[in-house]
Amino acid sequence: MSHDRDDLLPELLAHPWVADARRAPDGGLIVVPHPEALAVRPAPGGLLREFLEHWSDVYDWVYDRTGGPEHPADADLSGWLASDTGLPLPAAHMADWRDTTTALALSCRPTRVLEPGCGSGMFVHALGARVAAYVGTDVSATAVQRLRAQNLAHATIVPAGAHEMRSPTVTRVLTAAFGPDPRPDLILLNSVTQCFPGLAYLRAVLHDAIALSAPGGTVLVGDIRHAGLLDHYSRWVERAGDPDAAPDEIRRRAAERAAHEEEMLLDPRALARAATGTGRRVELSVRARTMAADTELTRYRYDVLLRVDAAPGPPPTRPEPSVPNALLIDHPDARTPHGLHVEAAMRDAVVLVDPDDPTRLVVAGPDSARFRPVEELAEGTGLAHEPLDAFIARRLPEILRDHLRTRSPRSPLPRLSVAPPTAREAARVR
Repeated sequence: MSHDRDDLLPELLAHPWVADARRAPDGGLIVVPHPEALAVRPAPGGLLREFLEHWSDVYDWVYDRTGGPEHPADADLSGWLASDTGLPLPAAHMADWRDTTTALALSCRPTRVLEPGCGSGMFVHALGARVAAYVGTDVSATAVQRLRAQNLAHATIVPAGAHEMRSPTVTRVLTAAFGPDPRPDLILLNSVTQCFPGLAYLRAVLHDAIALSAPGGTVLVGDIRHAGLLDHYSRWVERAGDPDAAPDEIRRRAAERAAHEEEMLLDPRALARAATGTGRRVELSVRARTMAADTELTRYRYDVLLRVDAAPGPPPTRPEPSVPNALLIDHPDARTPHGLHVEAAMRDAVVLVDPDDPTRLVVAGPDSARFRPVEELAEGTGLAHEPLDAFIARRLPEILRDHLRTRSPRSPLPRLSVAPPTAREAARVR
């Protein structure tokens, strides 16, 4: 049997998505994905492309199911289910979610907006008529067709992924919509990072967005799932599903849930690091989600503003001391994001998330206290949960088994596994 498996090694190495293959101690075969199969540029490699197409199919299915007359085109708040109950999140809360992001976007005083991942058009409708020009893109053919059918006078919709915002197709649309200077002053990437495969893709998208932004413009990365709260989130969901379970059992289930998480999560330092090295001066502000209701969208998510080549302001000032987030910590001094927001707004201040401790909130008043250079935040250790690794471990063996059945139909199929990411980085590409 081992001889048969050695004979299969050349067949595996012949596949363009395989950089290396070797026998495992248990007699199976271990494969290392080829870097080109994972590359973002010049175009997504095979495995990365399959990951992105998976999410495109998911959203086509969602929009096909939620496109009836019960969901008006300008107020489609459907498709959002609570993780703790499995039920749709209340429409009033989703309206608050939309309005919170809309207010944050308008605080940037945009005139030309690009929204990669515009989906059902929630922000196309909320923002489009309030700016000079609006361009939305999406990978879902269903979403694009539906928005185009509405004949929106204030927006242009084009099929494209987030990594294609500088493609010739999108560039032509931006030029037609924005005029001689086709650079947006607001790029809105809202609730899309959880569908990203990993940090390499995030870095490519952020670098494109920053390069494309007008001087003084803003990249708003909204509704980001916080990697530093993945364990807290997992325990919260498991406890909601079984309130009487023992603490040890909840911890075990939560660890399993976190290990199988299929979306991307990242903390502010990981995002800051992805936004460095662009050749432009970029400042970052980490904003709390300040909706009134206590749901996962308020507890476990945050927004980031990336300000590009803004005019120099006054010397930086120190923000106020942080306080515990009452949605996450039981403490006498704890405050909710919404409660702080109501008070902060009265004195032109904002509520930030402490970049080093996601369970704490900070009120920042002057503009210089709200933003920090991305290089400063990138210095620390960042956390990220990258779903591409689990996707590769599941999908690549399936593809290679089909490949071996075609190339060596009489050979018994071995057990195939994928080398861990550290081994992939060290592998020598043939």
